[in-house]
Amino acid sequence: MFRRTFWFTAGAAAGVWATTKVNRKLKQLTPESLAAQAADKAVEAGHRLKEFALDVKAGMAQRETELGEALGLEARNDPQAVEYRRVAALDHTKHSYNRNEDH
Repeated sequence: MFRRTFWFTAGAAAGVWATTKVNRKLKQLTPESLAAQAADKAVEAGHRLKEFALDVKAGMAQRETELGEALGLEARNDPQAVEYRRVAALDHTKHSYNRNEDH
């Protein structure tokens, strides 16, 4: 008699456990749940991308400083140098390359 009671209880417990497990999985696969999971992953990816961009920007600034020191370009914010670069950049746009000139 004890044996039957034990196996009945074990079977009932296994059934409840399996039913609970299946119901959880089904709730995870509803469209609303999948949309929420996708949104969470997108937000997480956005944060990681932002962190990566900030790291790249910091690395670029550090490397630019290192190169400036190595090349002796300490006066980066010199108004005359900035104006010269601006004029040179504008002058370069006047002489744009025309691919039809070579033919």
